[in-house]
Amino acid sequence: MELVLVRHALPERIDATPDGGPADPGLVERGHDQAARVVQALARDRVDAVYASPAARAQQTAAPLAAALGLEVRVEPGLAEFDAGHDSYVPVEELKAADDPRWQALKLGAVPGIDASAFREAVVAGVERVVAAHPGGRAVCFTHSGSINAYTGHVAGVPAALWVAPAYASLTRVGAARDGRRGLVSLNETGHVRDLLDG
Repeated sequence: MELVLVRHALPERIDATPDGGPADPGLVERGHDQAARVVQALARDRVDAVYASPAARAQQTAAPLAAALGLEVRVEPGLAEFDAGHDSYVPVEELKAADDPRWQALKLGAVPGIDASAFREAVVAGVERVVAAHPGGRAVCFTHSGSINAYTGHVAGVPAALWVAPAYASLTRVGAARDGRRGLVSLNETGHVRDLLDG
């Protein structure tokens, strides 16, 4: 089967939640435009199922494709990002522009405050549940940069927690054979959204 991993589109910034609870930003206007382009990018592909992480930004990115195909968005907890419990969310390009210490850590491939091995295991388990549910089909999973890094790193044998920088609404394809073999088909496809990305 083919698995298509889509990074969520551009979300809003949340500096801190009022009650200290988890930040769960939705998409900004450009993010909605990016999400609509995913429909175009997959227009010629048969899609059997649409999945998303529990995050609003992933589910909102998935919504246009699911609506176009008449499918429901299935929530898979294993697609969640490593920052799911944080009380703030700052888009990575804003961290980069401010030369924020969090950006410096990410640039070096570090994810402060998490067990990277446990995170990868959780993502791999979640993705493999999707694979098992759709033998011979194609499932599209709307997820996050860290989650895409975790699964593709597992497939490619890359130990670093962060080794690729998927763009907003980018597509990464993985072939999943019934005998357990996994292989990267493409990484960070952006042709459909290039004019909607900064830099």
